[in-house]
Amino acid sequence: MGTGDKINVFPSRMILSVMKIRLKGAQKGHSLLKKKSDALTLKFRQTLKKIIENKMVMGDVMKAVYFSLAEATYSAGDITQTVIQNADKAQNKIKFQKDNVAGVQLTNFTMHTEGSDNYQLTGLGKGGQTGSRCKDTAQKALKLLVELASLQTAFITLDEAIKITNRRVNGIEYVIIPRFENTIAYIIEELDERDREEFYRLKKIQDKKKIIREKQKKLAAELTAKEAAAAAEEGAMMEQPRNILEPAHDPDIMF
Repeated sequence: MGTGDKINVFPSRMILSVMKIRLKGAQKGHSLLKKKSDALTLKFRQTLKKIIENKMVMGDVMKAVYFSLAEATYSAGDITQTVIQNADKAQNKIKFQKDNVAGVQLTNFTMHTEGSDNYQLTGLGKGGQTGSRCKDTAQKALKLLVELASLQTAFITLDEAIKITNRRVNGIEYVIIPRFENTIAYIIEELDERDREEFYRLKKIQDKKKIIREKQKKLAAELTAKEAAAAAEEGAMMEQPRNILEPAHDPDIMF
């Protein structure tokens, strides 16, 4: 009988066909999940590479931002109050959209600018060029930060999706498929054993029938031989002529 973990079923040909269909479905699902895992892993590596590149660039960009802020402060003085007064509403806004990667929804952040520039007249008195340079550098850093946040979010989502997918792949490969295979092997062995038992039973029946037929033939031959001998003896007695010298035996007549 089949060893290993198997499903408790009654061995029959119908159950065997059902188990084969389920095994085929499990193998198809394993193949699809394996392809999904490979696609997610490829996207994961690409995202990780972009994160490393952006973080390496981020250091230089933030250094340039602080240096530009120091230049603007040196040229125009403290511009903190001017910036706060002109900031009535957000000019840079974040939009997000969903990207589908092998059935996994990844959030993608994009930054866009709305309305006019509120800081066009800032720095007319002094430090206008350094202030404009500081604003452009900070805008570039903000855009890079949004892109990095999008990559980090996608990185975490992909990491969780890959773990779940790999667990499913391993579960199908090492638990479900072997269980179906063991069940199919068990059913096949049981059906073969049942066929062998049926063949042996039919063979014994045929042997017994053969013995009975031989006995019947032997008895029939013996009866035929006895009947033939009796008939021959009777025929011989009927054919023998009567001796007239012997006294005849007449049947008694009763009145």
